[in-house]
Amino acid sequence: MTQVVVATAIMRNGQVLAQQRAFPSADAGRWEFPGGRVEPGESEEAAVVRECREELGVDVKTGQRIGPEVPLRNGMVLRLYTATLVDENAEPVAVEHSAVKWVGAGEIDDVPWLDADLAFLPDLTEIVRKDRRTNP
Repeated sequence: MTQVVVATAIMRNGQVLAQQRAFPSADAGRWEFPGGRVEPGESEEAAVVRECREELGVDVKTGQRIGPEVPLRNGMVLRLYTATLVDENAEPVAVEHSAVKWVGAGEIDDVPWLDADLAFLPDLTEIVRKDRRTNP
């Protein structure tokens, strides 16, 4: 069975949350979407909720899966889900990372993303633009 890693595009007011890697040194300073491995017996949606709680200290409601399935090393695959904050006034904090920031549609391409996350940007940019129009 293929090991699935989930990533999460937390949306708020036409922006998506990014977090900056602190390690390993090859990835330090680059940005990614929150997430991690799906544990045995855990659904992908439950993994999204757990990882956001562990990495950001916030509760999220999982939305739809978007973008391609991205092959990772060691035969794992990365899947991206949208999510929203349960408490829209909650501020995510960098528990395991150097920093977090909200990124608008016009800034997405300027962020130095990890290579695996680049595959999601075309689909995600369109969703962020739609979110901005419906949640100004």
